[in-house]
Amino acid sequence: MAGIDVSQIDTAVPPCDDFFRYANGKWLERTEIPPEEATWGGFIEVRDRNLGILREAADEAAAARAPQGSVEQKVGDFWASGMDEAAIEAAGIEPLRAELELVAGLTDRASLAALLARLHREGAGHGGLHVTVRQDPGDSSRNVVWLQQGGLGLPDRDYYLKDDPRSRQIRVRYVGHVARMLELAGEGADDARYGAASVLTIETRLARASMTRVDQRDPHRTYNKRTLAELDASAPGFDWRAYFAALGAPEPGDLNVRQPAFFSELACALGDVPLEQLRTYLRWHLVLSAAPALPKRFVDELFDFHQRELLGVREQRPRWKRILESMDAHIGEELGQLYVRRAFSPEAKRRVLELVDDLRSVLRERIATLEWMGEATKALARQKLDAFGVKMAYPDVWRDHSALEIVRGEHLRNVFRAREWHLERDLAKLGKPVDRTEWLMSPQTVNAYYSPLMNEIVFPAGILQPPFFDPAADDAVNYGAIGMVIGHEMSHGFDDQGSKYDARGDLKEWWTPEDRAAYEARQDLVVTQYEAYEPLAGQRINGRLTLGENIGDIGGIKIAWAAFQRMLARRGRPGAIDGFTPEQRFFLGMAQSWRNKIRDEALRVRLNVDPHSPSVYRVLGPLSNMPEFHEAFGCGSGTRMWREEKVRPTIW
Repeated sequence: MAGIDVSQIDTAVPPCDDFFRYANGKWLERTEIPPEEATWGGFIEVRDRNLGILREAADEAAAARAPQGSVEQKVGDFWASGMDEAAIEAAGIEPLRAELELVAGLTDRASLAALLARLHREGAGHGGLHVTVRQDPGDSSRNVVWLQQGGLGLPDRDYYLKDDPRSRQIRVRYVGHVARMLELAGEGADDARYGAASVLTIETRLARASMTRVDQRDPHRTYNKRTLAELDASAPGFDWRAYFAALGAPEPGDLNVRQPAFFSELACALGDVPLEQLRTYLRWHLVLSAAPALPKRFVDELFDFHQRELLGVREQRPRWKRILESMDAHIGEELGQLYVRRAFSPEAKRRVLELVDDLRSVLRERIATLEWMGEATKALARQKLDAFGVKMAYPDVWRDHSALEIVRGEHLRNVFRAREWHLERDLAKLGKPVDRTEWLMSPQTVNAYYSPLMNEIVFPAGILQPPFFDPAADDAVNYGAIGMVIGHEMSHGFDDQGSKYDARGDLKEWWTPEDRAAYEARQDLVVTQYEAYEPLAGQRINGRLTLGENIGDIGGIKIAWAAFQRMLARRGRPGAIDGFTPEQRFFLGMAQSWRNKIRDEALRVRLNVDPHSPSVYRVLGPLSNMPEFHEAFGCGSGTRMWREEKVRPTIW
C-alpha cells in the first residue's frame, strides 16, 4: 500500500524536537535543489511530473496538425511556435515593432490614454495599473471593473523604499538590468542608462503611493466603489474616459478602485512626468512583458536579474518547461483538457469528494460546539458552510476559446492575442450574470483555493497527485496530506478576512461585535506565534501578512484530524504499517507532503511578499499546538514541539 516513505525519515531526530526534520531528514540530506530551481519539494516534484505529461500531450498535438480552431490545434501550434528557437532568433525584435513604434510616437498627452489602453489590451506592459472584471464585493451577483495598482518592476514596494544594504544593492543592479534591456531593444548605451534611472524614479514614486501587502489583505480597504465621474474627480490629470473607450468599455459602470491613493498619484504622474521619461517607462514595461517570448539575449538578461540575482537560481530552466508554463498562463484550460484525459480518473474524484464531505461535516460540528462564538453567529456560520460550492479536478463546462486565434510560427503574437482574448472575455462579463462555473486555476495547477466572492473551494487535478493524494494510498496518509489542504481551504472561509464575507459571497458583517472581538483575540495568538519564527538571521515571518494562511494551516489540520477519526469509526481502525500507528501515519503524511528546500535568496523574497509561511513552519507551527499530535508521538512539556496551552491559538 502506498503511503509513508520511510526512507525519508531521520530517526536520529526526535519527533518531539523537530517533526519536520524527523519526517523529512533523510530527504533533506540527500536532496540538492536543482540549479535551475529556487526551491524544491513536494509541490515542485508534482509540478514537474505534470509538466512531463503536458509535454507528451503538446508533442502529440503539434504532430497531429489538427483541424483549425480545435483544442489540439491551438495547443499544438502554440507549443510548436514557442519551441521554434531558430524562428524566434531570426525574427529578433520585429514582432514587437508595432508596439515599440506606438510608444516612440507618444508626442502629446492627449494620445496617452489610447496608447495605455492598447498596451493593456495585449498585456504588453502594464504601465501603472491592472484591469480585470470580477464580482462586486458588495453584491457578488454582479460583475464590475477592478482597477489594481501596478507598474513596478521589482517584486514589492519595499524594494524601492527600504534603506538596508541589500535593498540598495538590488536597486543599483536593477537600474543596470533595465539599461541592458533597453539597449537590447535598440536604445543607445547613454540613452539607456539615463532612461533606466528615470524608470527607477517613476517606479519609486508609484511605490510610495502603493498600498502595502498587509493592508491589501483587508477587503474593506480594497473595496472602493466609484463611478467613472468619481474616478475622474479623485484621480485628475489623466483622461480615464478616453482610456476606457479605447480599452473596449466606453461605459464601464461601477468601478472598484482597489487603492484610491495610488490611482490619484498615478494620474498625477501621467500628467506631470516629462513625455521623454514616460516613453522610456512604457518602453521598459513593454519589453519586460514580452521578454520571455523574445530571442535568447532578452531571456538571458531577464533570467540574470529576476532569477539569479533575486532568487539565487544558478541556471535557466529548460525551454520546454518555460513554454509549457507560458501555455498554462495563456491557454491553460485548453491544455488542461488534454491533461485530465491522461492524469485523473473518475475514481480519484469520487475519493476526494468523500474526504470533502467528511471535512465539511466535521467543521459543521465544531462550529456548533465553539465556546467563544454565540448562537446567532454560529447559525450564520453553518449557513455559510452549507452554501460552500465545491469544484473538483476540472471544469464541468470548458471555456469556449473558438475566437482565440493561435498561429504556428508567431510565438510573441500568440502570447499577445491570448492576453487580449482574456481581457475581451473579461469585459464581456459586464452587465451579465456572474458565471459560477468559472475556474480561476487551470486543471494542471498544483494548488487549490477558496474564493470568498463565490464562497467555494476549488481543487485542480494537478494537486490531487502523490504526495498529496493517491487513490492507492493508506487512508491515514491521504487524510493527513490532501485532508489538510482541503481543511485549509475550508478554513479560509472563516479566516481573518474570509470571515468578512457572508454565505452569498457579499462583503457584509454577519458576526456580533462580541464574537468578532473574541475571534480577533485568538488570531492575535497566531500572529505572536509566527512572528517568533526567524527563518533567516534578522528576518522573521510577517505575522500579519501570513495570518490568513496560518489560520488555514492550524484549522486545516485540526479539521482533517477530526475527519480522519470519523473515517476510522466508520471503517474500523487498521493496524500499524512500517511500525507506525494510523495516527502517526496521519501526521507523517502531512509533514512529508510539505517537504521542501529553498535558497536563502528566494526565501528572503518570499518573506517579503508571500502570504504563506515557509514550508517548515507550515508543519511545526500547527502541530506544536495539537494535543493529538503530542499524544501520537509522546511529546510532553519541555519538548520543542510542545507549546503551553495558554499560548496555543484555538479557533476551529
